[in-house]
Amino acid sequence: MKLEELHPIEALLTADFRSIEPRLQSLDKHLILRTYLHGYTLSELDTKVWQALRGNRAAFSFIKRGSLVNLARWFEFIEVMHPEIQDEIKAKDAAAKAKVAAASKAGGSYALNLQNTDQGVVTRFLPEPSGYLHIGHAKAALLSWYFAQQYKGQLRLRLDDTNPDKEKEEYQDAIIEDLAMMGIKCDTLTYTSDYFDYLYDMAIKMIKEGHAYADDTDQETMRNERWNGIASKRRDTPVEENLRIFEEMKKGSEEGVRYCLRAKLSVDNPNKAMRDPVIYRCNVDTPHHRTGTKWKMYPMYDFACPVVDSHEGVTHALRSTEYTDRNPQYAWFQKTLQIRKVHMWDFARMNFVKTFLSKRKLAKLVDTGKVWGWDDPRMPTIRGVRRRGMGIEALREFIIAQGPSRNVVTMDWTKFWATNKKHIDPIAPRHTALLKKDIVKVPVTGAEAPAQPFQEDRPKHPKNKDIGTKKVAFGPEILLDQADAKSFKEGEEITLMAWGNAFVRNIAEGDPITSLTCELNVAKGDVKTTEKKVTWLASSQTLVPAELWDFDYLITKDTLQEEDNMEDFLNPTTSTMEEAFCDEATAQLKRNDIIQLERRGYYRVDKGLDDWKEGEEKRLVLFNIPTGKTGSK
Repeated sequence: MKLEELHPIEALLTADFRSIEPRLQSLDKHLILRTYLHGYTLSELDTKVWQALRGNRAAFSFIKRGSLVNLARWFEFIEVMHPEIQDEIKAKDAAAKAKVAAASKAGGSYALNLQNTDQGVVTRFLPEPSGYLHIGHAKAALLSWYFAQQYKGQLRLRLDDTNPDKEKEEYQDAIIEDLAMMGIKCDTLTYTSDYFDYLYDMAIKMIKEGHAYADDTDQETMRNERWNGIASKRRDTPVEENLRIFEEMKKGSEEGVRYCLRAKLSVDNPNKAMRDPVIYRCNVDTPHHRTGTKWKMYPMYDFACPVVDSHEGVTHALRSTEYTDRNPQYAWFQKTLQIRKVHMWDFARMNFVKTFLSKRKLAKLVDTGKVWGWDDPRMPTIRGVRRRGMGIEALREFIIAQGPSRNVVTMDWTKFWATNKKHIDPIAPRHTALLKKDIVKVPVTGAEAPAQPFQEDRPKHPKNKDIGTKKVAFGPEILLDQADAKSFKEGEEITLMAWGNAFVRNIAEGDPITSLTCELNVAKGDVKTTEKKVTWLASSQTLVPAELWDFDYLITKDTLQEEDNMEDFLNPTTSTMEEAFCDEATAQLKRNDIIQLERRGYYRVDKGLDDWKEGEEKRLVLFNIPTGKTGSK
């Protein structure tokens, strides 16, 4: 029997449960009186067909049921008698298990078994342009992108612009820029406002079919009625009257603005999300940033989301578990409107201690001047953590490692910043900074003391020569931190980092320490024997003034509840700054450079010397980057 006389191998690899059965029946019939598919020994055809069937979940399930007797007999015979053909399958299984194990070890598993992936995968990311993206949005975007990539599908970006009161073009542009910065390439960009006409038609259809009604119940009464399972007095309004009122809503008339449109799902469903949700509301005061004043009413997220997802061709919608109660509602709209079903998957949002991800609360901090802006390094926005010093690769690695698990946990920031340290430590140039306050001038004495200042080329990174070299200044006078000077004892041997050992002499008593000397002992001193290794700067070089900034949490409570008044838990002091002097080589640093200041930590350059206007005092502005140690903020 020739290979082409059977169904193509590719078909056996890709077929779903519905289409695979007749192909397997054909094979079963062929094997009634045969041990092998072709000839009397193992053939290339047997090998390829067995491997194809073993690698296809749908086919393998059918065979294991045993209803196709001849095919099951042949399959088991090949498996037992010819283990050599299973090497490729075993290798693939081992690789898949290793991938899942690695993801689980890192914090999340990607073994989701998404439905009907053989029919194509289209995911979407659906942010509202009412603020800048925060790290919770980053997880949603990266997971949707990940599964689109995994199944060779598409990722659609749709900006959910249905609330003119909150949305701005600034936010819209920032979302697009942040996704590009994270390396997330979306196949299409659309807006919910692109579908306002279509959504209007769908709402009309719902009214005509008795699935929606206009309601002028005041907000508080409606909330109480929904909570207590009480039907609205408008629930049984005739269809023609609902259509008339809906047109008044569309016009934004005096009568129309008193109403909203509600879906007619249920009055007393135990799931309160199913109790006649509002699907349209009026807004006549604020022009839409894309459609202007064309519309006086706008669809709600709960209506627009399932309708446009289906209309746009989305196959798998991933969203956080806070929407789990709304999933039956999502499915109800698609079933009631008789539109294409979209598969849902919920994942746990990222929660961190002493952090909130409510855009409304974050916007309030910006609007009241509690922070410098949406990109403030204290903000949990993409731009905020980037400005604090989080690298894009580290951010992607951390989020993807969390996986699409539904388990909701509140994490400390330590693992987040530890991931970043792993990326920046091998490439961050080393520099030196001393605090300006009470800095101590120290003469260098002894036979090894230099008579004149000089410079030497030293590696910027002790373990990575590819980072390059810098000029290190030496001289007969050095500068030390006051804190180090206070810790010295007369006659103590210390190590001057990147130079060698020295004895401490002539400490002037007092607080602060005003003077001391260091007698070099480079040739005979052993750096392994000293307790104190201190940083220093030669006073002969052109010192670079700098601001060293550090930041604390914005709130004092580990988990801020919805009912909590945010102002009650705001941290009164969330930033500190110390003035310092840095080595001459730091004058070349540019904005966004990442460095390590010896014994102080990692810093991101927020402003270089070239970033100041003429007449302004030039200085480096450096933001401390947490390292993942306990208490990192």
